[in-house]
Amino acid sequence: MKTLALLLVLTTTLTAFAAEPVEEGFIETPDGAKLHYSKTGRGSTVLIIPAELYLFEDMAQLGDQATIISYDMRNRGRSARVPLDKVSITNDVRDLETVRHHFNVDRIVPVGYSYLGMMVALYAVEHPQRIERVIQIGPAPMQLDTKYPKELTHGYEDMPVSDEDVARWRAMQASGEIASKPREYCDVDWKLMQFVLVGNAANGPKLKSHCHLETEWPVNLNAHSARLRESREKLPKIDYTKVAAPVLTIHGTHDRNAPYGSGKEWAATFPNGRLLTLEGAAHAAWVDAPDVVFPAIREFLKQK
Repeated sequence: MKTLALLLVLTTTLTAFAAEPVEEGFIETPDGAKLHYSKTGRGSTVLIIPAELYLFEDMAQLGDQATIISYDMRNRGRSARVPLDKVSITNDVRDLETVRHHFNVDRIVPVGYSYLGMMVALYAVEHPQRIERVIQIGPAPMQLDTKYPKELTHGYEDMPVSDEDVARWRAMQASGEIASKPREYCDVDWKLMQFVLVGNAANGPKLKSHCHLETEWPVNLNAHSARLRESREKLPKIDYTKVAAPVLTIHGTHDRNAPYGSGKEWAATFPNGRLLTLEGAAHAAWVDAPDVVFPAIREFLKQK
């Protein structure tokens, strides 16, 4: 009977959490960008997670422990498009502060995926009083084009893509269809990209295509990424050792987008950094190893 009662309590709790509402809306930045956000959860710890389109659905499971606020960066996902001259990593830092201020949160745990791993580190340097702790997932290198030893990088040779899909992708690029047929090209590109992002090919189909969003069409995303790269190149030298808060860096050894060596470098730089190495995982590490990533985040958030 005790076992049955416990099961009933657990079932009720899980059902209640499953019914937890999701608040959605837009936040306008001081320079007029409109950021789409989703919010869920009820914990006192507040995670603010840019890249809503990639992360919110999976990170929402942490809502029983924390409040989850996720948003798409300017010119990405469901956020409004902006002129490219308004795209920069420094504006991304300002937008994170705008989101924090909008929700009137005193201290946050920013979660940065890919190049946003650098962005949240920049935010932590500029706003140390607002940081409780920091999480990076597959962070890009501190310095562009950093070359890491071969054992700290991973190539594209083991991707299970068909010769037919690769040939079609290359033909569309050569013919200029990336611009003339942007949605069709996006669909073809995604057939390859889903396998770039995972270490275990079986996990590729678990990722969702975002080709229904114009912001995510490669013709637009490539221009956006180029502007971000330019803005990163213009950054002054940043002293990341100033980040005193605890930092958890999560990185897969088979990451093709941001080499594993990058994660090791970040974790070694922070005075209170720690590295979670995921053998065989790629850039979407939480998809390759959810049974490791989410318990590790939960434990990190509980630590004093």
